[in-house]
Amino acid sequence: MAPKKETDNNKVVAQNRRARFDFFLTETFEAGIALRGTEVKSLRDGKGNIQESYAEAKNGEVWLINAYIPEYQSKMPFGHEERRPRKLLLHKREITKMHDALNKKGFTLVPVKLYFNERGIAKLEVAIAEGKKKADKREAVKERDWQRDKARLMRDFG
Repeated sequence: MAPKKETDNNKVVAQNRRARFDFFLTETFEAGIALRGTEVKSLRDGKGNIQESYAEAKNGEVWLINAYIPEYQSKMPFGHEERRPRKLLLHKREITKMHDALNKKGFTLVPVKLYFNERGIAKLEVAIAEGKKKADKREAVKERDWQRDKARLMRDFG
């Protein structure tokens, strides 16, 4: 069997790097997304943003709100709305787990990463998250700076 060529598979389209700084991520889920054809083409071009987006559970479904997927630039007469709500495809038990977590105070659903899996299907990594306080963020910055300084010292004198 020939080795598999590196293609668009496992390609990360968008990441929400700020999520790990602003939230304690307790549990992550991989969800499919109900997309239209032009949205998939736009994502395959590497365009899309989930920085300001969030997910919410209502009526037994989970929706991705405010994710930005620009219109695909082509000669097609039809497109899609760039910030429309998109349904996330999850198992029932995952949806109930998310719904129960959202009913607790301080918890939210945060999209972490938008990517194409090895089969070429668009997936979204969603995490149940609890907001960090200002002191927690300061502590994270201190820890990051210390790790950077420690690595620099080890490299120079180690």
